[in-house]
Amino acid sequence: MSEVRIAAEPRTEFGKGAARRTRRAGKVPAVLYGHGTDPQHISLPGHDLMLALKTPNVLLTIEGLGGGSELALPKDVQRDPIKGFLEHVDLLLVKRGEKVVVDLPVNVVGDVVAGGQVAQTEVEISVETEATKIPESVDLDISGLEIDSQVLAKDLKLPSGTTLAADEDTLILQILDATAATAPEAEAAETEGEAAEGEAEAAAE
Repeated sequence: MSEVRIAAEPRTEFGKGAARRTRRAGKVPAVLYGHGTDPQHISLPGHDLMLALKTPNVLLTIEGLGGGSELALPKDVQRDPIKGFLEHVDLLLVKRGEKVVVDLPVNVVGDVVAGGQVAQTEVEISVETEATKIPESVDLDISGLEIDSQVLAKDLKLPSGTTLAADEDTLILQILDATAATAPEAEAAETEGEAAEGEAEAAAE
């Protein structure tokens, strides 16, 4: 579990104009909420925050707050749709030992069976785990899975201390027949080729 310390400053100005000024100063507007407390409006150093958010479900120790440092998880990260820079971040207060629901990446490992093709329908899965011990991912080993095999959420081997929060019948992945998928395309190409040949012969006549 990655834990990153980051310094916050209180925000007293609000609105689009204030947010733009905050970002021009190299900082990111953020809101810290949870545990029944009033939301705290803060700004965070943009570069440090960007590096921290490269880790999924990173645990942040927010320093510089009036009541001392707090632990928080990023819950909603807004980025500019074109340039990709951070526009705003919502942070959820957490405590050590507290259970939280987070989305973990599903990491497919192993080799697909000969003639098979992996069709992954879910790249993340919701789990409940301790806030300070969030795993980085859930590994799904596809070694030995035959064609037409399906993996549901309940089939995943979750890390220790983690329980499933998603619907247990959610389809995560299936192994398709790669040859069956390419056959119609080959037939279509062959048909097009025959048609082209027929048109050429007709033109020659």
